[in-house]
Amino acid sequence: MDTQNCFHCGLDVIKAEEIIFDDKNFCCNGCKTVYEIFSVNDLTCYYDFEKSPGATPLDISGKYDFLENESIVSKLLEFQEEATAIVSLSIPHIHCSSCIWILENLQRLQKGISYSQVNFPEKKVRITYNPEAVSLSEIVYLLSSIGYEPYISLENYETGKKNIDRSLTYKLGVAFFCFGNIMLLSFPEYFEVNEYWLDTYKPFFRWLIFALSLPAFLYSASDYYVSAYKSIKSNMLNIDIPIALGIIVMFVRSATDIIFDYGSGFFDSLTGLVFFMLLGKMFQIKTYSFLSFERDFKSYFPIAITRINSNASEESVPVYDIQKGDRLLIRNQELIPVDGILISEKASIDYSFVTGEAVPITKKSGDKVFAGGKQIGKVVEMEVLYSVSQSYLTQLWSNDVFQKRVSQKYKSATDTISRYFTPALLLIAFVSFGYWIFINTNTAFNVFTAILIVACPCALALTAPFTMGNVLRILGKQKFYLKNALVIEQLAKVDTIVFDKTGTITTNKKAKISYEGRTLSNENLINIKTVLRGSNHPLSRMLYDSLPEVKSVVITDFEEITGKGIRAKIDGLEILIGSAAFAGSIDENTVLQTAVHITVNKEYYGKYIFNNQYREGLEELFKSLKGNYQIKVLSGDNEGEKLSLEALLPQGTELIFDQKPEQKLDFIKQLQEQGRNVMMVGDGLNDAGALAQSDVGISISENVNVFSPACDAILEANEFQKLHYFLKLSKKAMKTIKMSFGLSLLYNVIGLSFAITGHLLPLVAAIIMPLSTITVVSFVTIMSNYYAKKLR
Repeated sequence: MDTQNCFHCGLDVIKAEEIIFDDKNFCCNGCKTVYEIFSVNDLTCYYDFEKSPGATPLDISGKYDFLENESIVSKLLEFQEEATAIVSLSIPHIHCSSCIWILENLQRLQKGISYSQVNFPEKKVRITYNPEAVSLSEIVYLLSSIGYEPYISLENYETGKKNIDRSLTYKLGVAFFCFGNIMLLSFPEYFEVNEYWLDTYKPFFRWLIFALSLPAFLYSASDYYVSAYKSIKSNMLNIDIPIALGIIVMFVRSATDIIFDYGSGFFDSLTGLVFFMLLGKMFQIKTYSFLSFERDFKSYFPIAITRINSNASEESVPVYDIQKGDRLLIRNQELIPVDGILISEKASIDYSFVTGEAVPITKKSGDKVFAGGKQIGKVVEMEVLYSVSQSYLTQLWSNDVFQKRVSQKYKSATDTISRYFTPALLLIAFVSFGYWIFINTNTAFNVFTAILIVACPCALALTAPFTMGNVLRILGKQKFYLKNALVIEQLAKVDTIVFDKTGTITTNKKAKISYEGRTLSNENLINIKTVLRGSNHPLSRMLYDSLPEVKSVVITDFEEITGKGIRAKIDGLEILIGSAAFAGSIDENTVLQTAVHITVNKEYYGKYIFNNQYREGLEELFKSLKGNYQIKVLSGDNEGEKLSLEALLPQGTELIFDQKPEQKLDFIKQLQEQGRNVMMVGDGLNDAGALAQSDVGISISENVNVFSPACDAILEANEFQKLHYFLKLSKKAMKTIKMSFGLSLLYNVIGLSFAITGHLLPLVAAIIMPLSTITVVSFVTIMSNYYAKKLR
């Protein structure tokens, strides 16, 4: 490798490991000098892991030594298990898309970091790393060395307090002071008052106006210059470039007038422009805060959990009702919603929900278990350490590991328009300036500045997020919870709907259950109910609820085989509960029944027969869907209920029985190969593969804590009949986005036409620009609310 010279000190950087981000962006720390991420065509920079691991600038050396204290680190970490730890750090200096890109590529800068994800609105980065390879303090020093020093306060982490950034308020106040005083001092110029005293001291007042403009130009407008500089530095043109250029051009032109005594300049317009731009930004922030949808979506996130009361009774409660010290019961395949201490003797926890690695970890009594783990095997009990964080659970659900790679039409359209918007705007501004400069100099500068200010793609960029965010909120209030906004776009494309039968179109709460077979002893009933207690399969839950209350016994072995049944051991007795083939039944009538079979110590006892009750509104729902969608019903059960189902469903609905989980998945694949956009509606357990394969996977929730990352949405069972309404609303959301795209473009076209022809002053343009954004955002919110009410 060739020796390179250090950009700062000129010394050779040797024995360094090259880390290439793209053609122009590199990071160098080879000689223990801290470099920023920068774009220099002729400079190649390096990061030396061997020579200077965790090298830090002198001003922060030792600042984060407290991160070597394990007790402090444990308070900061969201998750820590063996070779995986996760931490969320507040990064106040995140400003643009370049910052996001750098922070999401930390694994290229530091060995041991496996993944990082930025939450831009909250200015946070969530880092997954191997604590055996890199410490938290090294990660913090690395962030500091590349210009993104995190803000760490244990008080804030524990209480949730946030520092309020008032810099915009201060800048707005300075701009208003400058604007108001300059306006007052400019009155004689406005009215062309000829008076000896005013004429004599006119140069003094002009220079005083110049001095008053400097704080607004240098301080109040500084954010636009910084943003424009970073944009140019990272080779990405953003909308702040024309705004900064317009402000600078107006200042230079006005200063020239003052210096050469051509006139009083446009300092009143300049400071007014800065003031109204900042005022518009303030209004935008307030508007976005008022129309904040993400918080509402998370607060409605539905997971129930079984709490064990002091009298040993069990009840299903929402996770946000869980308090520190509560005792929880976690069944097979259930998600652990909170951090806690394991009470049971032993547990096997799958943390793939958090880490993406599906390797179960064995825990013993007294060990700490983390939120996001999934219990595998027999039922266990735990004590709660902290109350639940809804936002953390939602964050897990949206983990990049489980995202489906699908095209985002409107995001792509917005990105394309935004990419070419600024170059096109600059071209129009310079061409118009070139035209007007030969006609009227003052008009030329006004036209140039007005064009740069009035056109803004902000409204265009916010159209889709605000529409989707409001629809997420509306759906959440009606107990239909989507993983993210992209699911709405996918729902609008659906043309084929596949329903699972058991636990999806049938209800778990109203089934009539009868028993056929040898008489079960009281001991057998106790054992059967205890085994069923650990399962979340719909039939298991129905049967468990129907059996009389008994005292639980200890299970020594438990295994639930998807699509087949449960195998467990109690006091040396092997108990099989499940399908006829799994339990070893040779009953010929099983082909016409939905049943759960019982075998104890290889002796077949009998079966519980389920006469399923279908969900309310099922017939009406299928009739409303029939005209617009292909409908298919899959079931792992036999064809015993085919006649009753055919009577409920529209003519021509395809019914397919005796489907194993892998066969359901293959069926979805076949439909997709035919060009269909498939929505799968299942119970989230046996249907996990099909839900993951489908374009949209919806899991029906019946107040149990079975939650699969495979699903894209959760629908509470009592809202099942509204499924068609949700589909129609998603289509209207896409229509709203199209209309608001058109409105935003119309704003820009009209504004530019007035600016190009010289009929729009820069000051008016500064008022119109944020007003257009607020108008479009309000429009999409009102229209989505209107459609939500109209379609009911």
